[in-house]
Amino acid sequence: MTLHAAFPRVGLDWAFQRYETLRARLPQAGFPAAPRMVADLSEVFERFDAFVLDAFGVLNIGETAIDGAVERVAQMRDLGKRVVVLTNGASYPRETALAKYARLGFDFTADEVVASRDLAGEALAGRGGLWAAITAPGASFDDLPARVEALEGDAALLRHADGFLFLGSEGWTPERQAALEAALCAKPRPVLVANPDIVAPREDGLTLEPGHFAHDLPGHDGPLAPAFYGKPFGGAFGAALARLGDVPRERVAMVGDTLHTDVLGGRAAGLGTVLIARHGLFCGVDPAVYIARSGIVPDIIATTT
Repeated sequence: MTLHAAFPRVGLDWAFQRYETLRARLPQAGFPAAPRMVADLSEVFERFDAFVLDAFGVLNIGETAIDGAVERVAQMRDLGKRVVVLTNGASYPRETALAKYARLGFDFTADEVVASRDLAGEALAGRGGLWAAITAPGASFDDLPARVEALEGDAALLRHADGFLFLGSEGWTPERQAALEAALCAKPRPVLVANPDIVAPREDGLTLEPGHFAHDLPGHDGPLAPAFYGKPFGGAFGAALARLGDVPRERVAMVGDTLHTDVLGGRAAGLGTVLIARHGLFCGVDPAVYIARSGIVPDIIATTT
């Protein structure tokens, strides 16, 4: 992902404080007193019958599979564990994610991947009208059940669109953000946010994601408040659980690399939670400090997948 240079990379402390500032808008949950420490997921196989897996920081870093992750998923299958991938990646159709996982060596089926883009797409169905999409340049929208056009720099679309679909922040600039805020103040319209993440860890730092920008849009206290689809919000976990059948929630683990999305969302949905510490958001950092500051406590901290 290439963000416009006007948005510099941000640090972990900044990202943590941004999430904390928005905490009242996020789901509420209870937490254990202290996490159990393990080396990898194989040490908790006896506790869980199904695993909801985040992608980045759990399965892969960029275009590279995390060492042992392919084998770990295979072990889950051999033991009869159910698996589903739950991703907030929304810039591209789910088929693109499936193709990427296959290139990395994973064997997930279409039914085993829940993408926040699909959840936002379901919310679009039957609405009609023209929707302006904020996403990667050149993206297609054939998988979405509505008339969608890329917003990019189209001032006329800002004025006339019936709603906005926030898929990705690639190429988003302060000027475009200000123009969207002004357009919504002048004419309030619905905004569907298909990626609630505030930041995403990349090889060169943390990039600002759609959730960060959407939380600054007007109307959060009114009937046209931005609607979020994806972790940590309940609809995403409900969709993942539907793929897992009748597995009791306490026997399902949400495995991720973040506190405010994976752990908070998983606990709010009644799932067990596993924080992966070596990869993703807390790579090279002890997450204990942030756990103590936020009070968001995972059931388990695993060094790696």
